[in-house]
Amino acid sequence: MDKKQIQEERTRGYFVEATKNILRSEGVKGISVRSIADAAGYSFATLYNYFRDVRELVFICVGDFRQEASEWITQKTMAAKPGLPRIEALAMAYADYFVEYPGIFQLFFIEKLNEISNSQQTAGLVYNFLSDLCTTDCEVATVSGQLGNEELKDRIELINNLVAGALLFYLNRISPPSYTDFRTSLQKQVAMIVQGKG
Repeated sequence: MDKKQIQEERTRGYFVEATKNILRSEGVKGISVRSIADAAGYSFATLYNYFRDVRELVFICVGDFRQEASEWITQKTMAAKPGLPRIEALAMAYADYFVEYPGIFQLFFIEKLNEISNSQQTAGLVYNFLSDLCTTDCEVATVSGQLGNEELKDRIELINNLVAGALLFYLNRISPPSYTDFRTSLQKQVAMIVQGKG
C-alpha cells in the first residue's frame, strides 16, 4: 500500500470513527454531513471524496457495531456448553450487550433505518444478528439430535423477537423495574423457548 492509499484509509477511518462517536453519544439525531465532518476535523465537502453520502457511513457503522457486539458476546459465552446451552447463553449475552450500550440498541431497533441507510442491507444485518451468532450452535444441536433444523430456526426467531421486545420495555423504563428482574424474567423465557417448555 503506497502513502496515498494509507492516507486515504486513515481519512476514511476518521470519518467512520467520528460517525460512530456521534451515534454513541447523540444517536441518529446528531448525524449530519457537517457534524461528522466537524468531528473528523475535515470540511464537509471532503466527506464526499470518500463516501457517497451519510447513509453509506451509517451502514458501515452498523456493520462495525455488529462486529464489536459479536466479539463482546462471544467472549462472554466462551465457557458455555455448545449446542442448546450456548444458544441460551448467547441470547442472554446479546441482551446484556444492548443493556450495556443502549444507544446501539436504539440505532439497531428503534431508528427508522430506511431514512438513514441502505434499509434492506441494514435490516438484514440487524434482524439476522442473533441467528448468525447461533449458527455454529444450531449445527451442533441439529447434528447431536437435540432439535431439528427448522424447529431450531423457529425458536431462534422467537428468541430474537422476545429479546428485542423485552429490551424495548426495559430500556424505556416501563417494565421490569430493575436489571435483576429484567434478566431473571428474560432468562426464564429464553430457557422455556430453547428447551421447548411452556
